[in-house]
Amino acid sequence: MELVTANPPSHQLLRAIGRWSLVALVVNSIIGSGVFGLPSTVAALIGAYSPYAVLAAGAGMSVIIACFAEVASRFQQAGGPYLYARVAFGRLMGIQTAWMLWLGQVAAPAANANLFVIYLGEFFPHAKDPVPRAVILTLLVGLLTFINIRGVRAGAQVSNLFTAAKLVPLFAVIVLGMFVLQHHHWMIATAPVASPSTSQWLKAMLLLVFAYGGFETALAPMSEAKDPRRDAPFALFTALVVCTVIYALIQWVVVGVLPDAAHSQRPLADVARIAVGPIGAALVAVGALISFYGYLSAKILAMPRVPFALAEQGDFPKAFATVHRRFHTPYVSILVFAAMVWGLALIGDFKWNVTLSAVARLLYYGVGCAALPILRRRNPEDAGAMFHLPAGNFFAVLGVILCVVLVTQVDFRQSLILVATIALAFVNWAVVARRKAVG
Repeated sequence: MELVTANPPSHQLLRAIGRWSLVALVVNSIIGSGVFGLPSTVAALIGAYSPYAVLAAGAGMSVIIACFAEVASRFQQAGGPYLYARVAFGRLMGIQTAWMLWLGQVAAPAANANLFVIYLGEFFPHAKDPVPRAVILTLLVGLLTFINIRGVRAGAQVSNLFTAAKLVPLFAVIVLGMFVLQHHHWMIATAPVASPSTSQWLKAMLLLVFAYGGFETALAPMSEAKDPRRDAPFALFTALVVCTVIYALIQWVVVGVLPDAAHSQRPLADVARIAVGPIGAALVAVGALISFYGYLSAKILAMPRVPFALAEQGDFPKAFATVHRRFHTPYVSILVFAAMVWGLALIGDFKWNVTLSAVARLLYYGVGCAALPILRRRNPEDAGAMFHLPAGNFFAVLGVILCVVLVTQVDFRQSLILVATIALAFVNWAVVARRKAVG
């Protein structure tokens, strides 16, 4: 089985991402559009039980994140899940994982860019018209591309700023909602489903995978983290706790305050409207715009490091490993990733991109969990592993089972692009394997 070298060819990237910047990047990569739209969707499935579903989903994701924390602590190169799969299972699985990661993490920011335009329509009614929409999407993606090409430190600072900015309106909604509940002594307003079916619970959990997912984005730029083996596990667990608390409180407030949470298109704005009137709803809409753009900034900072890692290991064209001489950033990979996000945002809608991202994530989450026992067996005394998960093999199996169970809830008739991506990844592997055999 092929090993990836601990010190790959010199790539001249700068290690500029500190521990707390990495925490901010994980939080920014997780909290995006889901928190503004999913509370009503989950409430429609299981009503007043939905806050428990949020906590259950957080517990389930903790299993997957714990597995990724140990695996990530064994590496200090760029690539994230691609790198883990390649070392554990070989080039074919590594390339397949990379393409799934690429698909999921292009679709997710494209979905957020779409929602940005939709929410902007509250202030600029013509934002959703074809020409203004194209111009807005171009400016959104173009500005972040420019910032990230000019340096990873600048990209990290922008991500930190957006992370702080997006948390303010979320905490405001929580506080306002609690104020309403306390002073009006409202009961849970959403009519509880008498006995939610197993299918309803699983569908709610599948949706929440999108809400909790995205942490893997922050594992991609480890060649630019100051102390990746120590900081990656810390950042993952810290961000999980922060996001679980925020999501659970938001869901509790939404189903407690709104008379019909299941049919609210903008649940957080509606909570603010009940609490303080139209100005509250407008402020939450502004917060949503900040959140969507912050999420986009995190993706453009981190995800171009995946094709960079592929090229660095000889699994992709060498151009993707090109580093800017002045700014020390993989500018070719950044430009290509940004162009694909822009293209998917133009041709797709929010729901289509969200479904695509959730399905792809389940596949590579399962591979990441499965890599843990393999890496332990191959390197049982790895001195570089800074985090050791107790009962790791058990949690790895449990993580794979969780992913398989949730995949059964997916309508693959709407995921033909997934099959195409798998086929392209296989062609990619065949070309590389043939070149290696000839060379």
